[in-house]
Amino acid sequence: MTKRAPDVSTSPPRRRSRYILAPLVLIAANVVLFALFFVWPAVIGLVYSFTNYTGVGAFQFVGLDNYHSLFGDSTFYDALTRTLLYTVLFVPLNFALSLLIANMLVSRHAKGASVARVVFFIPWLLSPIVVGVLWRWLFGENFGLVNYVIEKLSGPAVHWQSNADLSLLVVVMAASWAWTGFSMLLFIAAIKNVPVSYYEAASLDGAGPWRQFFSITLPSIAPTSFIVILLNTINAMKEYPLFVSLNNGGPGTSNNLLVQYIYQTGFQRGQIGYASAASFVLMLILMAVAVIQLIVNRRVENR
Repeated sequence: MTKRAPDVSTSPPRRRSRYILAPLVLIAANVVLFALFFVWPAVIGLVYSFTNYTGVGAFQFVGLDNYHSLFGDSTFYDALTRTLLYTVLFVPLNFALSLLIANMLVSRHAKGASVARVVFFIPWLLSPIVVGVLWRWLFGENFGLVNYVIEKLSGPAVHWQSNADLSLLVVVMAASWAWTGFSMLLFIAAIKNVPVSYYEAASLDGAGPWRQFFSITLPSIAPTSFIVILLNTINAMKEYPLFVSLNNGGPGTSNNLLVQYIYQTGFQRGQIGYASAASFVLMLILMAVAVIQLIVNRRVENR
């Protein structure tokens, strides 16, 4: 005989209070930390965005002046455009690489899959600063390994750092290399949860590997694909340490992203209020991206 779970509605008041208080006690620490390190700084930043606060001394409320100045600042639009371009390049590349590697590692014909998973996951464990330094050493113009090999093969040295587009491309490749391991693990778990009977039935119907991939694998891992795209999009929009360590937003300021723009404005120029306004614009953009992806994901699931 199986034991029935106690009915909270018919249990004594003292026992019922335990069922109510226990979850509250367990989440209390998380709620406090969330309020202390997220809600409170967000409220302070929102207040500062309506002031001329410089980080020192008193401040005055200036209303929407910071936001008016921000939307008329060409440097802000340049940083926003470069951030969107970086996101558009990074997210699909990381998605394709991680999904490809995950499919290869879950294949029954794959050998040494366990070792390969560890190898592919190691870059994600490295600090973004370390990743940037490694790739700067690889793609340096005067000392980089890639240019050294090219010149040894009698080719001309490539201007990886002085060309803005090539410099951005190097960062995209470095970020994809660093984040592929994390996305790969999510895809591996999702693919392994697809029932094997689906593939067996498709094989009996004469479906090949590509047909099985597009008709079975992709639809079955759609929720995981959504999570991967969402996380990578948010990560790309907030990228900062990798750019600083690899090209420092260069050449010049041509590869400054929004977070770099916020940092330079707030901490180098001392315009905390103005930088807070830019931070909230970035937060609204990220919220809009998340909401749009949620709506698209729900529509796909309801089909």
